[in-house]
Amino acid sequence: MNPSQERTAAPSAPPADPEGHGIGASLPATDLAAKTEGTFPYAADLWAEGLLWAALHRSPHAHARIVSVDTSAAEAMPGVRVVVTHRDLPDAADHGRGVRDRPVFAHDVVRHHGEPVAAVAADHPDTARLAAAAIAVEYELLDPVTDPQAAFEAEPLHPDGNLIRHIPLRYGDPQAAGEVVVEGTYRIGRQDPAPIGAEAGLAVPRPDGGVEIYAAATDPHSVRDQVSACLGLAADRVKVVVTGVPGATGDREDGSMQLPLGLLALRTGSPVKLLATREESFLGHAHRHPTLLRYRHHADARGKLVKVEAQILMDGGAYADTSADALAAAVSFSCGPYVVPHAFVDGWVVRTNNPPSGHVRGEGAMQVCAAYEGQMDKLAAALGMEPAELRARNVMATGDLLPTGQTVTCPAPVAELLTAVREAPLPPEDPGERALLPGGPEGAGEPGVVRRGVGYGLGMVHMLGAEGADEVATATVRVSGGAATVICAAVETGQGFATLARQIVQEVLGVDEVHTAPVDTDQPTAGPACHGRHTWVSGGAVERAAKMVRTQLLQPLAQKFGMSAELLTIADGKITSYDGVLSTTVAEALEGKELWATAQCRPHPTEPLDANGQGDAFVGMAFCAVRAVVDVDVELGAVRVVEMAVAQDVGKVLNPRQLAARIEAGVTQGVGAALMENLRTNKGIVRRPDLTGYPLPTALDAPDVRIVKLVEERDVVAPFGAKAASAAPVVTSPAAIAAAVRAATGRPVSRLPIRPQSAAVQ
Repeated sequence: MNPSQERTAAPSAPPADPEGHGIGASLPATDLAAKTEGTFPYAADLWAEGLLWAALHRSPHAHARIVSVDTSAAEAMPGVRVVVTHRDLPDAADHGRGVRDRPVFAHDVVRHHGEPVAAVAADHPDTARLAAAAIAVEYELLDPVTDPQAAFEAEPLHPDGNLIRHIPLRYGDPQAAGEVVVEGTYRIGRQDPAPIGAEAGLAVPRPDGGVEIYAAATDPHSVRDQVSACLGLAADRVKVVVTGVPGATGDREDGSMQLPLGLLALRTGSPVKLLATREESFLGHAHRHPTLLRYRHHADARGKLVKVEAQILMDGGAYADTSADALAAAVSFSCGPYVVPHAFVDGWVVRTNNPPSGHVRGEGAMQVCAAYEGQMDKLAAALGMEPAELRARNVMATGDLLPTGQTVTCPAPVAELLTAVREAPLPPEDPGERALLPGGPEGAGEPGVVRRGVGYGLGMVHMLGAEGADEVATATVRVSGGAATVICAAVETGQGFATLARQIVQEVLGVDEVHTAPVDTDQPTAGPACHGRHTWVSGGAVERAAKMVRTQLLQPLAQKFGMSAELLTIADGKITSYDGVLSTTVAEALEGKELWATAQCRPHPTEPLDANGQGDAFVGMAFCAVRAVVDVDVELGAVRVVEMAVAQDVGKVLNPRQLAARIEAGVTQGVGAALMENLRTNKGIVRRPDLTGYPLPTALDAPDVRIVKLVEERDVVAPFGAKAASAAPVVTSPAAIAAAVRAATGRPVSRLPIRPQSAAVQ
């Protein structure tokens, strides 16, 4: 089957929506039926006539000089079509998100465990893997730099040096001091995105000498640009077609897999497919930045914050990727959603020989949230004050300033969120059955050594890109035959954009049947699927295009009756005038017509942080409060999260069921970061890169998530007033869980994930 032919098939009809339509309805996901029936077109399922299979030879070392690469044994194997290395690429064929500093294939030196050195195309997947293993690479081992603190003095690991970025934030009076001072050091581990399906893709050569790439790319235009630059092709000769994405939290945005695929397809003249193993997935994609944080908080005797001093050191791994952006978020939100009159923060992100770090939901903000909330607990203890009360005395509101000097102009109902989780009823003390004790049904704990703790976390995230990023999306809405089609390059990653686009068109045009077209790079860019971009920017573009079509529909009717189109309304599939003279159905008005419009949405510009960390760097912000209730076996150090009460600033609820699912998923991802997820390394070598060595929260680990309040205070500059929903609970939940464990045990708990020895009481 030719994948391009499959793509041109008519999209399936969306499922029925028994709960109404338009904005505010809980419409089911547009891909619900396909996913439940097993017909959803994932990249791993693609096929093409004459298909070859690809495999990569990856470095077994974290840091080594490449002395020689001998591909002769692999090339001599029956069934092998081609073996490629850096010699088959143009000079300076580097790629990367943010900074293009990463070679397609390592040459001269490898900088992290699992870095690709060569690729093979063969007629069978087993042959390809055997050939990749047969490539003989002679390495001269070098001492790896795995401690970010050592990177400052180490020999440069990269031509660009070891320091990726330093942000000094200077705000207020450096001599200011409080009556009460607390200090703390915090460490955050390396969380992996752990996607449901490992990376996969298919590259097909084109007659014009270009290539088409089919992959679960969440930023297809960026991938296209990287592929065209690295392969020496014009951008219009590379097409990226987005296949079904099996969930994404930042791990599907780079082109590191698509680049070897494209090269192999061009060299062989045949379609080439790559299915990554789970081990390759762990080694290849970006992870959350491990971070070391040192804090000093000053407060007066009443608990009002006076000054925050901090040092933040992030491990960027071997290449820059989006580390500069993660550091900007970490430094900017280093004081949290609190009013701090004086702040002095230094943030660094450096290269090491550890696995690459990059965009993972809530990057930067999650790490500092765990630290500043730990400080708030320490400060409350020093003042003899309830932790929630201390937070309440310092919360931020609309009109306050960030330490970057930016005024918070969006709704910031932090006090309301905190009050909601404080006042929510607590769960029963007795779990009712032994299986619900810490450690689970097979645990060795006893009820007599279980202590309950309650902790609070307040967090914030930014929406859209930052520091001058040009945020723009384009959408086309076409109506024909009583049905509408949305054409927009916003990728559906599980965040619900396709469903939202359908709701927007239903709301504006009153058309029930709405389809979303498949995404490829022939369409104008819509940017990456992160920071709530597609709800805001792409959703805004769909709304504007739909309103333009609405005008085309209503204008002739209004002229016929001698009135303005603004006096007509569309509701429940009917068009009516203010005086009732005109009343017709949308279907009748559309009969025999084909209407379409294209529109863009571009939010107001931002600016880079200056030399003192000052500037209006963010378009908007979203806030979250979480109260965690945990049970801790103080002998074993086992922790069970009993309940997470969440109050969130959402702007406007667009799809209640979808919003609840996003919050629950975010909390669960936060539970993983708090208690179990940490991709461990030994001298840069990833230990057990599989789903047994890297534990994830299961259904048994997921706590009861109680959404106690959703504050709908519209952000006037956002389409529909809605805010990003997924990242805020990811950022806030780990801090709340750590606070609850501190409350239960009296231990400092300064490391995530929380290890048993940190939660046990000796």
